[in-house]
Amino acid sequence: MSDATRFPVGGTRAVVYVIYDRRGRVDDFVLHALGALRKHADRIVAVVNGKLLRESRASLEEVADDVLVRENVGMDIWGQKAGLDLLGEDLDQYDEVVLTNDTWFGPVRPFDPIFASMDEAEVDFWGLTDHPRVEQSESWTGEVIPYHLQSFWIAVRKRMFAAPAWRDYWRNLPVLDDWTQAVTQHEVTFTEHFADLGFSHLVGFPFEDYDTENPSIFNAGHMLDDGCPVVKRKPFFFWPVTMDHNASIGKWLLEKIEAYGYPSSLVLPNLARNSPPRDLTTDLGMTNVLSSVDVSYEEAAPLRIVVVAHIYYVDMTDEIVDRADFLPGEYDLVITTPDADRAGDIGRILAARGRVADIRVLPSNDGRDQSAFLIACRDVILGDDYDLIVKVHTKRTPQQGYAVGQHFKRQQFDNLLPDAGYAANLVALFQQDSTLGLACPPMIHIGHGTLGHAWWGNRPRFEKVADTLGISVPVDNISPLAPFGSMYVARPRALRMLAEPVWRYAEFGGKEAYKDGGLAHVLERMPAYAAAEVGMHTRTVMNTEYAALSHSSLEFKVDEMSATLPGSLRDKTLFLHRAGWMGTGRASDFFWMYLRFNRPHLVGRFERVRDVVTSPGRARNAVLGRLSLRRRRSN
Repeated sequence: MSDATRFPVGGTRAVVYVIYDRRGRVDDFVLHALGALRKHADRIVAVVNGKLLRESRASLEEVADDVLVRENVGMDIWGQKAGLDLLGEDLDQYDEVVLTNDTWFGPVRPFDPIFASMDEAEVDFWGLTDHPRVEQSESWTGEVIPYHLQSFWIAVRKRMFAAPAWRDYWRNLPVLDDWTQAVTQHEVTFTEHFADLGFSHLVGFPFEDYDTENPSIFNAGHMLDDGCPVVKRKPFFFWPVTMDHNASIGKWLLEKIEAYGYPSSLVLPNLARNSPPRDLTTDLGMTNVLSSVDVSYEEAAPLRIVVVAHIYYVDMTDEIVDRADFLPGEYDLVITTPDADRAGDIGRILAARGRVADIRVLPSNDGRDQSAFLIACRDVILGDDYDLIVKVHTKRTPQQGYAVGQHFKRQQFDNLLPDAGYAANLVALFQQDSTLGLACPPMIHIGHGTLGHAWWGNRPRFEKVADTLGISVPVDNISPLAPFGSMYVARPRALRMLAEPVWRYAEFGGKEAYKDGGLAHVLERMPAYAAAEVGMHTRTVMNTEYAALSHSSLEFKVDEMSATLPGSLRDKTLFLHRAGWMGTGRASDFFWMYLRFNRPHLVGRFERVRDVVTSPGRARNAVLGRLSLRRRRSN
């Protein structure tokens, strides 16, 4: 019979909470969590893997008894080990220690019921959630995954942490270099290891009560309804194809936690900084189909708005101003244009309308609307005179043909400023959510081959520029979340990282001017990432007509592309990713696809052979080397 005991009346508990943020920040959701744990903890040890900003340390010290900053080695598991080492012999003073980390938001539901329930249980260690045993044929590791408590929250009683086996476990734990090692060498083995030694365990919200093997991700809302006090961060940014496969809707989960009283302002800034923007906006359904009837604008809380318009085609001046006039309330107008003659014509058109504008003549049109905005209007972006910037320009795209160009123009204007009711609802999005940084039309795809290729040749330089600017938001893998067409509404603060450098027109010119890899195309893809770096998210916006057109087109395209592939959408996607680049259907393309899919361990060997064959000098050297080897062997 087990010697496990209940948590004693008046017992004491320590909490080791591990934090990692690449910037050295401690987000508000962490402070909120630790503040709520204080009621149930006599000592809180906050372990920071990596760096910690001075102001963040000050905030953390208000809610934790100990703050330990360590080198980011061994993942969060070694952070827990460091926290246990810091407690040292003092651990014996406590009846329970909770090992947890910053991978969850909460408490969404109260902690009291789960602690009260577990306090009554005769158990050596317990967790909030668990994971079933997975057999080898179904395991992503290729090996059997044993049943285990999930390691983001494991509480251990004194009988277990006072045992020699506990000290041996942590002493012998290898350094964990990545997430895979952390899972395979600790998380999935910890429970079985100590259970085999005779220690009993319990879980608060067992997987058997749900219909997926990982309910902490795919049944998170159901778990909250059952009283689980926390929700994992992962359901909000997990690979959208897998979330789709499980019909797990992050938007509904966010609405649920808000309904339980947990504010989204604790969720969205952290997710924005640390998630690929397109993954986040997809999981959270951050596309707003706005009505042409004003249903949400608050006249009593107007925002200070400036319209920044780059006008190259003077005959579109009236159209630009007509669109801007749909905005609710008053707005200022700043116009950039390439030369004095255009400026004069624009001025006369505005005078006939009785409209006043700040017209700025550019010394160069290199970079077009991008350079005009970031250089000529730098003061607008960096200043504090406005709450919102509406960025538009006279878009025609004549090089792509009339129909394609007209569609792109309408796709931009009709999804940004189609009428007064829509414009009011668009501004209202910013009134209602202080964490919204940018709103733009969705990615253009009708008439354009952007799907799967929207980075084109821009990603390498994008990553260099982002690093220079200090933007460390994870980069979208397939296509960036970006205002293609470069028209959007944004808070100035969301764009300031783009305007802080003193750009020069010459950087936008030359042979690369407005081509893929050029600075203009790179910066066109940057606003959502700049907003995310300061904790602001991006939404795409559409009118009802275009939403119908876009959805119908996308549904048909996915249906056509899926027709010859086996399995579910997730199966099809994984199949294509594993097969890799398809090329143009040559025999050699199919050969490489076959290798990547069926013989991945041979790819490197064949690549070396290919390099020799395709490089005359290397091929000659290889042949000479083989002949020399034969001579040595024959001698």
